[in-house]
Amino acid sequence: MSRGLRNCNPGNIRITKDKWQGLRANQEDKSFFQFTEMKWGYRALIRTLQNYRLKWGCQTIADFINRWAPATENNTSGYISRVCREMQVPTSYIPDINDMGTMCAFAAAISLVENGVPAVMADIEEGWRLL
Repeated sequence: MSRGLRNCNPGNIRITKDKWQGLRANQEDKSFFQFTEMKWGYRALIRTLQNYRLKWGCQTIADFINRWAPATENNTSGYISRVCREMQVPTSYIPDINDMGTMCAFAAAISLVENGVPAVMADIEEGWRLL
């Protein structure tokens, strides 16, 4: 099982000063947040993407992924291509951050790239409902 799935953190969100809802009381992974359930990890993933638009002005899928998975750590162009292929959209696509279907598809695509297995859509939808 991948680290992201073990941590219930399907986006592999790095530890920051943020105090996410649903965090495990004991954070044993020194690099990545650990959540109690997948729905909390998906909530954090979706909320982070929404904040990329609201706080950082990300517009296109490419903008989001360049911030999410910087080239210093990732094959960012490959990551963008895979997310766009999964979502069946061009890299210039501007997602509606307030649309459940769009954001659940975006989260599912990121989770697939991060963990190598398809996401469970019910977990993502539960995360959306917690926003």
